[in-house]
Order: sequence, then structure tokens, then C-alpha cells
Amino acid sequence: MAIFPRGKIWWYKFYFAGQQIRESSKSTSKTVAKNAENQRRRELEQGFNNVQNRRENRVRRLRDVADEYLADYRLRFRGITFAEYAIGHVVRLLGDALLVDIDESTVLKYQTDRLKESAAPKSINEEVRFLLTLIGEAGDVLRVRLRKKKKLKLPSRRKIGKAYEPEETQHMRQLSRDSRSPHIHLALTMALNAGMRDAEIKSLRWKQIHLEKRYIQILESKTDAGDGRIIPINSVLYEAILEHMTWYEGKFKEIRTEWYLFPFGRPRPWDPTRHVTTIKTAWKNVRKNANVTGRWHDHRHTLITQLAEDGAGEETIRQIVGHVSKEVLRDYLHVRMKAKREALEGIVKPASEAGAPKGEHP
Repeated sequence: MAIFPRGKIWWYKFYFAGQQIRESSKSTSKTVAKNAENQRRRELEQGFNNVQNRRENRVRRLRDVADEYLADYRLRFRGITFAEYAIGHVVRLLGDALLVDIDESTVLKYQTDRLKESAAPKSINEEVRFLLTLIGEAGDVLRVRLRKKKKLKLPSRRKIGKAYEPEETQHMRQLSRDSRSPHIHLALTMALNAGMRDAEIKSLRWKQIHLEKRYIQILESKTDAGDGRIIPINSVLYEAILEHMTWYEGKFKEIRTEWYLFPFGRPRPWDPTRHVTTIKTAWKNVRKNANVTGRWHDHRHTLITQLAEDGAGEETIRQIVGHVSKEVLRDYLHVRMKAKREALEGIVKPASEAGAPKGEHP
């Protein structure tokens, strides 16, 4: 046991279950500091003995547990980016906390702190999910308590997005031809005609393009349902790919199957062995010039809406865009007002067309 001053404030330091505990008593009194240390020991002992399995983990720092968790996560799952992002925020705010000290008030304060940083409620909910997972069995207990008090998740507004009107998409595609970016025209055409995600488009290799049989094969996707799916190439997309091939061969003198369709390099592409990292600037310029509001992801919403309006079945749509459940697909459907109005008008028939009721004569 050690009590020592730092300036006017007394600190205490001791070892518990192999971990060094070094904390401020927040007091200028040595006596208060000794009492604070004793109280801290009792808290740790209670927390240590409240959980049956792997009690030694209860007095570990959260950042150490997070490092181990992410190392294992990388081995088991392909999509690590969001986990790293979410846990990164948890560690940034709570990394030095001992697992035994994380309780309901910790979680609620974390939610408040992240809201003050203007984080989206949906993102905070995911971060809290990872936090409770990291602290193991105690996290399961906290999850139940918070859910019972209706404080586990922050209410979030679902941003379903929009579907662009046909005139808007046509205008954007026309303007994309005049862009300084050699990527944006084909990328935009793929988004509108194949429903591909931004990451799927940017990482596309020539070996995935099968022009003879006219289809694109998605090797890896954001979701398991998207992996390995086959997307037919329609006539509009086919012509856009041919145009891009002409530019590509002129730039690099050849096309290799392992090369990327959208090669790396700014301001002009120069390395086909790496893919472009972003097309946001070119997209923003096209959208601004077209006087259109919306997100890049809304191109997927637009395609799904068009397919639904044209009578494509849900299974066909899922096979194209890569969604699993009807619930997820339903979030993307935006049957436009014009289509709704035409559908309702379709049931209204003039009396002369409807005919007279049975048993009566005109």
C-alpha cells in the first residue's frame, strides 16, 4: 500500500489481482486518501467476487480487453472496419476504466458524452453494444437492467433515403460525361443500373466483368447475402463499360484481369493495381451541377424503386441488390407518388366500360 502526494492532492497505489491500481483520492488530506484507498479495495473485492467466471478479468483495463477482442474479431469476421470504428470511440472515452467499475451510470454517461459530440443515436447504440460485449458476463447483466428501464438504446430516426426521379438520374448521367473524373460516369451508371454499393464499385476488378455473357460477379460484399451474387448487365451499363474500356486501354495500353476498373491516382489515375479510394468529389460536383439533393446510396434506393414499379418480384430484387430479409428490402422501397396515383386511377373505370349489373339492361 502506498500513499503519496502529487502537488497538493494525495494519490494511492496498490496491486489487486495482478493489476496496478493508481488513482487520485481527489483530496488534500492524507487521512482521507487512506480511507479512499481502503474503500477502493472493498469495491474491487466486491466486484471481483460478484461474477463467477474468469474473475481476474474484472480488474483489467477496458483498452486491454478491447485489443484482445479486436484481434480475435479480425480472425473470425471479414468486416472489421465498423467494429474498429465503434470500439475506437469506446476506448477513447473509457479505455482506462477497469471492467469492475463499469456500471449503469457509466453507460448512461457514455451515451450523453457521445451525444454531445453530435454522434448519431444509431451509432451510439452500436458502440454500447460492443461495450457491453467487452465486459462479458457483467455486460449481460447491465443489458437486462438497462433494457428493463428502457435506457439501453437511444431512440433513433431511421433514414430510409429517397429515390431519384427519372429526369434527375438522366440529367446526372449526362453531366457525368463532362466531369474531369474518368470514373464517375461508369460508377454512376453501375449504381443506377446494377444497384452496387460504393465499396463494391470502387473495388471492382476486370475479372469480375463478363461481357460475353453480360453479367458482373460480386465476390465480396457488405453482407453475406451480397457475396457471390450475379448481376446482369443491361444495355445502358454495357455501353458505359465499353466506353470505359476504350479510355482504359488508351491510358494503360492493356487490360489485365487482376487490375481494377477504377485505378488509383490523383488528380489523374496512374496505378491500376490499386483501386480509387473515393469518388465523392466528382459525385458532389455532378449532383450540384444537376441541382439534385440526395446521397450516393440513394442510387440503390432508386433502382429498387424502379424494379418494384416495373413489377419485379421481391426475390428477384434481393438477388440483384443482395439483401436477405423482406424487412430490409422494405426499407428501400420508395414507390413514387406518380406510380401510386396511376395505380389508384387504374381501378376507376367509366360506367360504360364497367357495364351494367347482372339482371339489368341498359
